Amino acid sequence: MNRGNFHVRDIVQAVLRPIDRPLFFMLAALMAYAYIVLMSASPDRLVALEINILVALTAMWLTARLTPQKLLGLALPLYAVGVLLLVAVMLFGETSKGATRWLNIGITRIQPSELMKIAMPLMLAWFFQQREGHIGVREFIAAGVLLLVPVGLIAVQPDLGTAVLVAAAGLYVIFFAGLSWKLIIPVVVVGVVAIGAIVGFGDQLCQPDVVWPGLREYQKHRICTLLDPMQDPLGKGFHIIQSTIAIGSGGILGKGWTQGTQTHLSFLPERHTDFIFSVLSEEFGLVGICVLLVIYLMLLMRGFAIAATAPTLATRLLAGAVTMIFFTYAFVNMGMVSGILPVVGVPLPFISYGGTALVTLCVGIGILMSIHRSRQAAQ
Repeated sequence: MNRGNFHVRDIVQAVLRPIDRPLFFMLAALMAYAYIVLMSASPDRLVALEINILVALTAMWLTARLTPQKLLGLALPLYAVGVLLLVAVMLFGETSKGATRWLNIGITRIQPSELMKIAMPLMLAWFFQQREGHIGVREFIAAGVLLLVPVGLIAVQPDLGTAVLVAAAGLYVIFFAGLSWKLIIPVVVVGVVAIGAIVGFGDQLCQPDVVWPGLREYQKHRICTLLDPMQDPLGKGFHIIQSTIAIGSGGILGKGWTQGTQTHLSFLPERHTDFIFSVLSEEFGLVGICVLLVIYLMLLMRGFAIAATAPTLATRLLAGAVTMIFFTYAFVNMGMVSGILPVVGVPLPFISYGGTALVTLCVGIGILMSIHRSRQAAQ
C-alpha cells in the first residue's frame, strides 16, 4: 500500500511540476467566470466549452513541460510554416463572408493566422537573442520586416482583428528589446493626428464617395459607425447600440444572472463570443466588471513578475510580450463592445466562447509557466 501511495504521489507531482500555481488559479477563476456567463448567454454550448477547456489546458500543460530553449528552437520552423500557410491561404484559401482566411487540408479546415499569434513573438525573441549585445537600427529594421510580412498577409485576407493582435505581439517584443523613443514618438504623433482628423472631419470623410486609402469599404464603415452609430441604427450601428444599452442597463449590481433582457430577448448579437462582456455587464453590473478586471490585473502582474525575473534576454522579451498580448485582447474587446473602438472581432480573453482563441491563450500561459520553471531550475 505504501509503495502504491508513493507511486501515485510521484505521478501527481510529475503532473503538477510544470504548473505555476498563481497563474493556474487565475486561469481557473477566469474559466469559471466564463462558464457561469455562458450558462446564461448560450447554455447549449456548455458541452463544447468543456471540451475546449480540456483541450486548452492540455495544450498549456504540454507547453509548460517544454524548456524555453526548446520553445525558442521551434521559433524559426513555426514562423516559416506560418508564412507559407498564409501564402497558401492567399492562393488557395476558402472564402466565407467576403474573407479568405481558411485553408482546407482535406480532413479539416485550419486558420493559419492563429499560429502567428504565438510564432511571431517566439520568432522575434529568438532573433534578438541571436543578436544580443549587437542590437542596433539594422536589427530593428530586420525585426520590422519579419513582422510586416505575416501582418500584411493577414490584413489582405482581410482579417483586421487578427492582424492587430499579431502586430501587437511583435511590436511588444521590439519595444522591450530597446526600441528608441525617438522612433516611437513620431509614429504616436501621426496616429494621434490621424485620429483627430477622423473625429474632426468625420462627416466629410464618411461620405459614400470618399475612398480611404489602404482600407476596404467595410473597414471604413466600421470606423464611421463608431463615430455615429445612429446613422444606421438597424444595420451597421445595431451591434454597438445594443451592446452599449446592455452595458449601461446593468448599473452597479446588474439585473441578475440569466435576467439580462438584451441577452435573452436576442437584441444582443454574438452574445457568446465577441460581445460576451456586454452579457456580463448587464447581468452582474459594475461589481461583476470590477471582479473580472481584478483577475485580469493579477494575471498581468504575475506575467510581468515572471518576465522581470526571467534568466535570459529571449525569455524576458517573450514573457513580457505574452503578458501584453493578454492585455491587448482584453483592452480591444472591452473597447469595441463599449463603443470606443471599432468592432474588429477580438474575443474577451479566457471568457469568450471559442476553441482556437482559448487554446492560443492557454499556450501563452504555458509559455509563462515554462519560463518561470526555467528560472527555478537555474536557481
